[in-house]
Amino acid sequence: MADVDSDLWLIPLIALNMTVRKKLGLHLNPKRTVAADWMSVAESMGFTYLEIKNYEGLRNPTRSLLEDWQAKTTEATVGRLLSILSELERKDIVEDLRPLIDEDVRKYHENLRRNAEPPLQVPEVDSCFPRTSEKTGLTTRDDPEGAPEMFDAFICYCQSDFGFVHEMIRELEQTDHNLKLCVFDRDVLPGSCVWTITSELIEKRCKRMVVVISDEYLQSDDCDFQTKFALSLSPGARSKRLIPVIYKSMTKPFPSILRFLTVCDYTRPCTEVWFWMRLARALSLP
Repeated sequence: MADVDSDLWLIPLIALNMTVRKKLGLHLNPKRTVAADWMSVAESMGFTYLEIKNYEGLRNPTRSLLEDWQAKTTEATVGRLLSILSELERKDIVEDLRPLIDEDVRKYHENLRRNAEPPLQVPEVDSCFPRTSEKTGLTTRDDPEGAPEMFDAFICYCQSDFGFVHEMIRELEQTDHNLKLCVFDRDVLPGSCVWTITSELIEKRCKRMVVVISDEYLQSDDCDFQTKFALSLSPGARSKRLIPVIYKSMTKPFPSILRFLTVCDYTRPCTEVWFWMRLARALSLP
């Protein structure tokens, strides 16, 4: 086993951002005769011969390999990746990327602390005003004495796409579909940690998650966190069904982390007439 900090073996691969993944591709994508390339890494990750052959035609096999690895096993950690690179004598990559990786791990720990630690309040305020438990007081309709409010789907969106979210509310909640959506700006009580609330809602309160994809979504840190968190709950999205929705044309590539999911596309004239029915049906499944 390569000499890798023990802490890194506990950090899931989703902690690594796109900068590190792109640089890994620059190192590993070129086919080499003397140094290990992405194919050697894939073998060490446990991929079969046929699986590896299917990656050969991709423009960036390293990126797809990393995404599929993190989706298929809990062993996909930063520590395991560094160990594989070291075992394959690609310590040049480890040395080149280690500062960037350490920074990503630091940010990952920072996000975890945000989830785990409630906002600090001065003792005088705490003693005079009892706080509502986040477990029962997250949404506007939560009853502190009863069961928490549950939803058919959590809607992951950025602010610039809020107009389409309004249309989604009208078509899915205010029609015979009668679904219940969790829309952060409408349903969540103010004053608590955003990361804690979204994690709780996605994991325990919502059966599904709709991801509104747009160019702006790709730049949103909140959307990035919500999507990766939902994927990390169930590798491959087998039980926490994620439904990507495209409602307007995009200039940037579709997020590769969601490429294996069937998209509900509002921009295609041939399927627009079935759009809301298909989406409602997907959200109504048990």
